Formats: sequence, structure tokens, C-alpha cells
Amino acid sequence: MKILAFLLLSVFGAATVAMAQPAGAFTATGSMITPRFGHTATLLPNGKVLIAGGFTLCAGFLPATLPFPDCLSAGGAELYDRATGTFAATGGMNLSVPLGGALLPDGRVLFAQGYGTGTLAIIELYDPSTGNFNMAGSAATLTTVYSATLLTDGRVLLVGSAGKAAGAELYDPVTSSSTPLASLPPAAPFAVLIDGRVLCDDGAIWDPTTGLVLTSAANYFGDLSSDPSGTLLQSGKILLTGGATEQGAVDWASLFDPASGTFSATATMSMVRSGHTANLLPDGTVLIAGGASVWDAMTHSTLATASADLYDPGAGRFSSTASMTTPRFSHAAVVLNNGQILITGGATLAGPEGPPLFNPTTAIASAELYTPDVMIPAPALFSLSGDGNGQGAIWDAATGEIASPNTPAVAGEVLSMYTTSLADDGVIPPQVAIGGRLAQVMYFGASGYPTYNQVNFRVPNGVVPGPAVPVRLIYLGRPSNEVTIGVQ
Repeated sequence: MKILAFLLLSVFGAATVAMAQPAGAFTATGSMITPRFGHTATLLPNGKVLIAGGFTLCAGFLPATLPFPDCLSAGGAELYDRATGTFAATGGMNLSVPLGGALLPDGRVLFAQGYGTGTLAIIELYDPSTGNFNMAGSAATLTTVYSATLLTDGRVLLVGSAGKAAGAELYDPVTSSSTPLASLPPAAPFAVLIDGRVLCDDGAIWDPTTGLVLTSAANYFGDLSSDPSGTLLQSGKILLTGGATEQGAVDWASLFDPASGTFSATATMSMVRSGHTANLLPDGTVLIAGGASVWDAMTHSTLATASADLYDPGAGRFSSTASMTTPRFSHAAVVLNNGQILITGGATLAGPEGPPLFNPTTAIASAELYTPDVMIPAPALFSLSGDGNGQGAIWDAATGEIASPNTPAVAGEVLSMYTTSLADDGVIPPQVAIGGRLAQVMYFGASGYPTYNQVNFRVPNGVVPGPAVPVRLIYLGRPSNEVTIGVQ
């Protein structure tokens, strides 16, 4: 089997290497069509980035009849194209305050109504293949959705409220239906652990398979700082950084270890931050960018910073890196398929508590790119044609036969394939989507050939059979190209 795989690799080659860019620097790129802060940014399978929602202005003098109190919704959505460095309008969103931006296994992006209208919260899906937003049902009981979190089984956890009562539901994108949960998460989800459990923002751990709440973690960082940023590291630990206290933003950082269920302090950042972004880079480091940081005694407002830090999990410390071209907080940042980070929007100033008559929080439209020292492209899947399209180089793990129209795979069968760009010592498994359904990953890691990683996975039930069923791999939020296999 390995000899066959090696011969196939010699035919269709390795992944495309990203073009050289100035390393360790921020550079301006095109501006968004609409200024936004508090928006979402989702990397699509085609390499473009979907920007949606957010706000253009928050101020105490705005009418209380607005969809979101005291804030003007940015509305609409746009796409960033790295090839041109420009943004273009796309689709037509129906939601007034969209929340989510979760990339589903079939490549669509989920949004839910993020503010109560008195009716059941609408769920909307963006389809990159058509560029359209389509209604996809509604919540079963929720009128307001606070968070929409993609779980490891492909379902989406919706947490919100039905009137004044708290509620939570599981939305299934395959059936476009949402089921209320009898046992609710104790708080909003903070991060999904590699075993599928959910770390909540009160330090408790919730298990979606049983609905049980486990004992709250010890030494919880969030008891001291509200709204820290959370990042899943390649080790499986969660890095929490910054946040706000009654005395202002903080420079603290903490690590959550799922194995022990405890938090422990780590080094501090170079400065205090709140409303910053924290992105895991493909080389395992974390880019901490921007945030509300500086208190202006004259205006009693908080100013954004342009500074950035890199966190090295191996050394357990932060180090300053280049500064952004623009100070910003409540912005969005996403790792692109070439390894760069796209940073969009945000605000530069937050008014004081109370009616901010003279210092409203106003969105900016600018965007920029961060180029890390190490450029690692998104994972690649290989095809028999050698161009990464069509029939995939994916074979039965036992017989070595290609899963083609002539020898199709069946539900429950274990298949093998090679890919690239998986971390050598990472414990986070890749996701494999077959026909829009997530497969069970049996093995991922060394293949015996330098620069190639092997992934073994089981064909899930419910895949619509056909001679060209799409297969895609998603690793650390970055989707690979799409190839096909035969399924009966």
C-alpha cells in the first residue's frame, strides 16, 4: 500500500509553496466596503474570506428603537480576495444582527439572529458556490442567540435566551433542524476541546454527548478578568490572554490543561489588552494583535493600540513583534491559506461608561496583512490527475485499492490518504468531510515519507452515494482543496 501511495505522490507532486512576502511585518491591504467592528471573518474553501455583520457606531444618543440598543448594525457581507487585495459585496443577508460565521463541513457558513425580535431566531447559511445567503430554518425556542459554536461532530451549539429564560439548542445542518437541550451549558462556550467537550466562560466543562456539566476548573482566570481571548494551542491546551477588569484592561495570560482540568498562570503580555485578537499560527505560535489598551485621562475614553505580541508555547513567553499599521480593537483576524493573517476593521476609540455623547465607538474600514517569519500553506489533498482536482489519491486502508467509481467505498470502511502541513507534534486532529459529513479520524501523523502526513478515516453513514463525492480536510480552521471519491 505504501509503495502505491509513494508512486501516486511522485505523479501529483507536493503542495504549492506560498509566494515570498516580507516576514514579521504588517502591511496595508484594501479597505472594506463598510466600516465594521464586532464582525466575523471566515476563511472559505476557495481561499476568500467572508466578512459579515458587526456595527458601524455605538453611542448613547442613538434611538432605542434600533435592532440592537444604542448601536447601528453594519449589515450585509463582503468577500476579501487575497489575489487582488480587494473587498467586494456578496449575497444579501436577511439577518439584522448576524452572529456566528461558523464554517460547516459542507463548506457553507452559518449565521444566527443575534438580537431578539420577539420571534424565533432565524438561521441563515452562506453558500460560497452561489454567493447567496439562504434561510435554513430557525431556532426551536430561542428568540436571541448569544453564541454559535461548531462542535467536533458537525453540529452547532446555539446558546441564547427565549424571552427572559436562558436556553441552548443543537442545530443540525444536515436536517436544518434545531433541538432544545434539557441540560444547558452553565455559561457561554469559550473553546471546544480536542475531545469534543466545551470549556465555558465560567470555567466549567460541558459534555455535549451526555449533557453533563463537569466540575469547574481550578484557578479560573476568568474570575479575575472578563472576556479574555481564548486560543486552542497545538498541544491541546487553551491560552487565555488579557481582558478587562474594573480597573481597566490587563496583561495577564493563563493556560488551561484539559488533562488536569486546571488553569495555571503563564508569562504576561508586553502591555494590557482587551478586545484584541489571538490567532494560532501554523508554526504553533500565537499572534496577539491590538486591543483597547490606553486610558485617555482628558476624554475619559479608551484608545486602541497597534502593538502586537507573539506567544511561544515552548518557551512559555511573549515577545513584541512589529506593530499594525492602524490601532484597533474589536476587530477580526483570520489565518489565510498561504499562512498570512488578515486583520479587518475594528474601532480606535471607546467612549466612557454612560452616554458617550462626544466619544462614540466608531468603526473603521481599513484592513492589513501580517506575514509571519514561517509561511506554512494550508493542507493539500492529492488527486490522480496531479492538479489537486477530481479523483482523489485516497485508498482502502486494508486493500490499497483507490476509492474510485469502479471500486467505491462504503459506509464504515477505513480509507487512507496523504496530506501536508500538519504539525509534527500537534495533538489537534484534522477534520475530514465526505459529502458534507464529518468522518471519524482513526489516525493522523507520520507517513514514513518526509513532508507528507498520513490520515486514516472511516466513511460516515448517511453520505449520498455517487461516483464523485467531495472530500475536504480542515486543519486548524483552514480547509484544503477538494477532491472526490466513489461511494456506494
